[in-house]
Amino acid sequence: MLEHVYDVFARKGRGDKLCHIGYVDALDDRTARVYAWTTYSEETWFEMVVVRRDHIVPVNRPGAITVARDGGET
Repeated sequence: MLEHVYDVFARKGRGDKLCHIGYVDALDDRTARVYAWTTYSEETWFEMVVVRRDHIVPVNRPGAITVARDGGET
């Protein structure tokens, strides 16, 4: 099974902005949640979310090429 790259976003407080804090590689959404939590749990987060990188939809540049973590294009 193919692994996917998931971008990890989090906020420390209720009114804080959601910020990109890193990424994880995982086989599915459930595993990505676990990997994100265990990888980035050194902080006390109010909220943490993962987004599969190939599900990100460009808004102002339709068809924009995203760069995978290994430097290749997706």
